[in-house]
Amino acid sequence: MDSLFDYLVTEAIDTQPIGSVAEAWARHRVAAARFATSVDRAIAGGFGADRMGFAFLSGYQEAVRSLLPEVPDGDLVAVSATEAGGAHPSAIRTTLVESDGRATVHGTKTFTTLGTAAQRLLVFAGTGKAADGRNRLRAVLVDTEQPGVRRTDLPTVAFAPEIPHATVVFEEAVARVLPGDGYADYLKPFRTVEDAHVLAATLGWLVRVGRESDWPRPVLQRLLAAVATVRGLEVVRPSSPGVHIALSGAFELLEQVLVELDPLWECADPVIRERWERDRPLLAVAGRVRAMRLTAAWNSLANTERWSGSTWSRNGERASAKGGS
Repeated sequence: MDSLFDYLVTEAIDTQPIGSVAEAWARHRVAAARFATSVDRAIAGGFGADRMGFAFLSGYQEAVRSLLPEVPDGDLVAVSATEAGGAHPSAIRTTLVESDGRATVHGTKTFTTLGTAAQRLLVFAGTGKAADGRNRLRAVLVDTEQPGVRRTDLPTVAFAPEIPHATVVFEEAVARVLPGDGYADYLKPFRTVEDAHVLAATLGWLVRVGRESDWPRPVLQRLLAAVATVRGLEVVRPSSPGVHIALSGAFELLEQVLVELDPLWECADPVIRERWERDRPLLAVAGRVRAMRLTAAWNSLANTERWSGSTWSRNGERASAKGGS
């Protein structure tokens, strides 16, 4: 396998424009084959992308594969969770019916990223109420090329317009049920691994832009340091409070680097710069949810015996658990 850092600073940049999701996916697969981990593959895919939307594609697909390594290499997979009431387990009305060894999905998902491009959908469906009244969820894989799946393109969004979104209707769609709890084992961790992999791919893309635009060496060094930070995240443990805290720190580091980059975009190709200005809001899409996870992570640590000897105030100052300074 290649050294990722050598790859980022020496690999020839493919300047051929990417014309579609299919072309972006094909280029990603060539780069990804040279690396062993999903995060490294996301970074390499981002480096190969000619715009941020296609870097997102690389990060998104590698995030899915970190949870579903059995998915065939060539298949695009979309996560299909959001319904009219949102993506919280209590809002999911799509149902899974299992009978005579056959599983089928019934319902409507109102917003599925890559929904019309994907060969498979990771769908979340309810199987009834648990003893505590909560909606029991299972995760299933659904092949999109079957009569029971109907996909409709949604209007293009303002940023990363190259990435399609769709509504998906399931009518007795045949499904393969995945082991484990749909929420705890798939939906909840995906939110974290997606953030990490998309951040990784974005950094790979920024290194590409920096090299194309002849940004100063110290700037490229800081981008590579940010890459190193993301590679150090334990994405295989997405439920860990420490991972959520470190991931939030990595996003803060990116924001600091972006402030430094602001004046340097004048050196970039005008088309690349215009796309960046258009697509930058993509990085803030899940900001509110990340903030909630960060708060929950710190709160969970505050309630453990390991943390009982001290606590940290919101401004980062250390104080004793008894209130002393």
